[in-house]
Amino acid sequence: MHLKIILCLIFFISAAMGQFYEDRRCRCICPSTAAVLNNSASVQRRFYTDNVPPMKCNCDNVVLPRVAHEIRGHEQEYCPRCDCQYEIRNTAVIKVVVIIVLWVLTLLSGYMGFLLCLDPFINKRRVKLYQEEQGSEESQNLLLQGEEIED
Repeated sequence: MHLKIILCLIFFISAAMGQFYEDRRCRCICPSTAAVLNNSASVQRRFYTDNVPPMKCNCDNVVLPRVAHEIRGHEQEYCPRCDCQYEIRNTAVIKVVVIIVLWVLTLLSGYMGFLLCLDPFINKRRVKLYQEEQGSEESQNLLLQGEEIED
């Protein structure tokens, strides 16, 4: 049992370490290149992300290297329409929170399983202690009196 748990933990940790996440990035939201070239009235926005220092988080360093061939000569019209923001996130905290949530869900599922296994034993005792009396004359008399009063 312990071997299975250890193998599962090693698998999940190796899978998490195998993925590489950038904690810092520059994200630019720009209009479609067709809007600058007057080819169409497209309102679709395009997203560009890159891992650059905060000082270089602008259209010239993030967006133009990717779309320079599409908008030759219109760079000065395209860049003011872009909104670039430098974002920082802490993926270590995100990973820890996800792991804690998974552990809590696992513990609650185990507890629910334990209660489901224990439920038949508890219900047997209740049935024996609280059996309903059948054919009580007093209850039948009260019911009959209630019917006579209503008439």
